Amino acid sequence: MNKLNHSDLYSLEEYARIRPEFRARVMEHKQHRRVPIGDHATLYFEDALTMQYQVQEMLRIERIFEADGIQDELDVYNPLIPDGNNWKATFMVEYEDVDERREALARLIGIERGLWVQVDGFEPVHPIANEDLERETEDKTSSVHFVRFELTPEMVAAAKYGSRVSMGIDHKAYTHSIEDIPADIKQSLIADLH
Repeated sequence: MNKLNHSDLYSLEEYARIRPEFRARVMEHKQHRRVPIGDHATLYFEDALTMQYQVQEMLRIERIFEADGIQDELDVYNPLIPDGNNWKATFMVEYEDVDERREALARLIGIERGLWVQVDGFEPVHPIANEDLERETEDKTSSVHFVRFELTPEMVAAAKYGSRVSMGIDHKAYTHSIEDIPADIKQSLIADLH
């Protein structure tokens, strides 16, 4: 997959003008890249468009317009764009109630390592998680993790040719699975693969 560069971005002035339409397009796109796993965990699969939106929003909020500052943002978000043989996602543990969330995060240490994706006919793939920084302590895990699922060329080919794709979490305090992700999500994720 192509990484973003300066020429892919709108100036602050241009972005202010097109932001409502661009944001609506990105929100629609994200609906086809969201996989809830049970009631309290969700994978939000990233790609160039979702990362462009993140960069544009950071530039807007921080009023960054100088080349070095723009490059710093690109350097932060480009690693979250899939490379053609993997899926990259933001994994969120989601509890609305603060006390319930605190208790859950204490029980769910290591939940990101229990994540898996499976292309039918192959072994499940567990993610490489949190390459940017450690996101758990001995007392609790974070509610946000960044994960990368590396696929073999055979898995990529099978997914592209219609094999079922399943996802789930196997953790002593949270076990859920989806036997076959919805067709629209699968189609969107297949677009990430070479």
